[in-house]
Amino acid sequence: MTTDSQWRRLDPRVIWLDGLYAALSLAPTGLTLLLLDQPGAAVLLPVLAAAAVGVFDAARDGLRWWKTRYRLTDERVEIRTGLLVRKERSLPIDRIRSVSTTARLRHRLAGVRVVNVGTGQPGAAGSEALHLDAVSRATAEELRRRLLTGAPGAISSGAELTPVGNETRDPDPTSEAADDPAGDRTLARIRWSWLPHNVLGFWSLVTAAGLLWGGYATAGAFGLDAAGFVGGLLDWRALGPWWSAVIVGLLVGTLGVLGMAVAFVAENWDFRLARVRTASGSVLRTTQGLLNTREVNRDEHRVRGIEISEPLLWRWMGTADTNVVSTGLRIWSMHPATTILPRGPVRVARTVAAEVLELDEAQNPFRVPLRPHPPAALRRRIGWAVLATTACVVVLLWLGEVVPALPDRIWLAGLGLLPPALLAAVIAYRSLGHGIVGDYLVVRSGLLSRSTTAVARPAVIGWRVRQSVLQRRLGLATLAATTAAGHGWYAAVDVPAATAVAFAEAAAPGLLTPILAEPCEHAA
Repeated sequence: MTTDSQWRRLDPRVIWLDGLYAALSLAPTGLTLLLLDQPGAAVLLPVLAAAAVGVFDAARDGLRWWKTRYRLTDERVEIRTGLLVRKERSLPIDRIRSVSTTARLRHRLAGVRVVNVGTGQPGAAGSEALHLDAVSRATAEELRRRLLTGAPGAISSGAELTPVGNETRDPDPTSEAADDPAGDRTLARIRWSWLPHNVLGFWSLVTAAGLLWGGYATAGAFGLDAAGFVGGLLDWRALGPWWSAVIVGLLVGTLGVLGMAVAFVAENWDFRLARVRTASGSVLRTTQGLLNTREVNRDEHRVRGIEISEPLLWRWMGTADTNVVSTGLRIWSMHPATTILPRGPVRVARTVAAEVLELDEAQNPFRVPLRPHPPAALRRRIGWAVLATTACVVVLLWLGEVVPALPDRIWLAGLGLLPPALLAAVIAYRSLGHGIVGDYLVVRSGLLSRSTTAVARPAVIGWRVRQSVLQRRLGLATLAATTAAGHGWYAAVDVPAATAVAFAEAAAPGLLTPILAEPCEHAA
């Protein structure tokens, strides 16, 4: 058994990178002093603060490089860090679920990568157990290959790592896809017709607000009158408040859409989803990014299904988010490793899901009609809508009594909640569905985001049956299949209680047999 017992430093190029970063941080201060004879505190303090932060980060990274050591053996990955407080972390290779490699622009220019090795447990202390900032590109590639395939052997001095479950790096012709071109099959590529699915909505307004605030603050720091500039664009008094509001709304909305479009293009440039064959099987690989590139490799042996979510406000466009249901991949993060497609058309998501699950269209669990739920499920949702409206009316009645300034009949405004609440109840009911399609259990539910999940039936390890008081009166039950992948459980909400057990037995035979046999044993 080969063992690499030598402790290694991070790549020394990180020192030059930090030196350049510190110099660039000082550049705004120098330009300010050069261009302005007597800069005021409002101008000088922000650039001095930015310079201080940049120099401090560079010095901290220098100390981190000096006091960080790591090594990889056949069984474990180990790292030692800390100056005043020494820390040692060690992970067995068979417990590693993700290796992410970040390549921001400054790292790419220096030829280094930031590597995160994790166990893939959301919220766990070891979700990003080991952090290497930064190693050479060759070392990152070799680490990824070792940790993904379990191939023995020491790391060579010029070697480099790539990711297992969640990685960010430059697409590289020396990656595994190039090593075995015959086994690299492209399942999806970016289509810029998906752009409208990603630029419309609340976040475009947030983006516009951020851009406007940043521009106003920058102009004020250099003594420019941004408000006066905007006021001089049009005769706002002649336009009146309504037309002024319309024009400002259109301009802000356009700015937000453009900002979101730029962000989407930068994030998903040259996106590609491929199935890549490796020595130990195959991985689902996504590569994307313009300035900051990202590559994610997911072991297909751990994939247990697909989840397609359709947000309510974008459902009229046929918009969907697509994620794999897999063991050992983090779900709650800004860029979860479970995401295999950018937000796009639901028809594309369904087609790609069949490709990932290696099913033909006749067996595609996302194209087969699911069982509708009984009318009692609709009555339950209507009951909640009426209850929410009643609670709102009661609160407004109380406020009308204790706040004299409010109108006498303000409680009537609470009744306005009833129509949208009833509409939401109908939409939520129509989202319900469940069924068995081949080797997959399929469940669907959700109001704000209608999620359809297909989980491999062998991956179901247990069942949870829940009945509230109202559900018992309506003859309903919530049947949840538990699994070691994804969220941990996937529920068929408000199924008929009389058929819930039979459905569970059909989906995963034998799991409920001990429970069903228990009354018979007592009777005997």
